[in-house]
Formats: sequence, C-alpha cells, structure tokens
Amino acid sequence: MTIRRAVMADAEALAVLAERTFRETFAADTTDADMAEHCARSYSTAIQTQELASDDIQTLVCADGEGRLVAFAQLRSGAPPEITGPAPIEIWRFYVDRVHHGQGVAQDLMAHVFDAARERESKTLWLGVWERNWRAQAFYRKAGFIDVGAHEFRVGQDAQTDRLMARSLER
Repeated sequence: MTIRRAVMADAEALAVLAERTFRETFAADTTDADMAEHCARSYSTAIQTQELASDDIQTLVCADGEGRLVAFAQLRSGAPPEITGPAPIEIWRFYVDRVHHGQGVAQDLMAHVFDAARERESKTLWLGVWERNWRAQAFYRKAGFIDVGAHEFRVGQDAQTDRLMARSLER
C-alpha cells in the first residue's frame, strides 16, 4: 500500500471511493432520498476536483499495489467552539474500503494524517463521528481521541448527531 497526497488525476477515483464507502457505512440507516441528496452534494468528480484545488483541504489517498484507491482522509481548516485546543484542524473525512478493514490500512493512514496535520502547524486534531458508529469511535479512541461534545450532521434532510472527538498533536 502507498499513502500519498492526492492529485487532480485522482478526482474521479476519489469520487467513486468516497461515495461507495459513505453508502456502505450509512445506507442501512438512511433513506434512499437522503442518501442520494447527500452523495450528489458531496462526491461528484467535479466536487472532488474543487476540493483537491482548495488550499483549505488536504486529501491523502491510499492505493493498493495496482494503483487502485482503497482509503482516503481529508483534512480541513477550522473548528467549532467545542474544540478548545490550540491550532485545530479537522479530519473531515476518513474512510477505508470495507474489503480492507482489519488489515492495518486505517492505522497507517491515521499516522500519515498526524504527520500532515503537524506539517500544517496544527496542534489539535478533531473530527465528528456518527453517534451510532461504534466501530469508528473505538478506532478513534485507540488513536488517542477523546469525546468533547456533539454537533449536528445532515445526511440529506436527516439531522443526525455526531460525537466530536479531539486529541493533541503535541509530542
């Protein structure tokens, strides 16, 4: 596996991976209409191209030996008031293709996220994770994150609750 910063040529494959992993994770608990609205608003090739061009968003991708994207993470500047640590940056998206769960891909990708956040001079890393995504919450706790509050996350018209988790990046 190779983890690297995404480039414009990754936009289409990233859009496909992002939508597929989001659907795999949340489709069972989301209406078709809400899922379709969210995916249309978030994961097209055009949207991924805009995000890859943004100075506020940094995308890391993990590719298998044949160059296929199997995981990705996106960092984005800023934080809500509940995040009180210095120089915060958000893990906006963090997904691993289901067939690669349990193979260490997520841990390797998270280590690269830590490095990328530090390179951006961030001192606090935070994220929102769906309150019923127990597997992801356990992974983030193992990575040193603690629960610091909650905020609303919309999937289409469905208002859901995300737990806010944060950790220091200072060594």
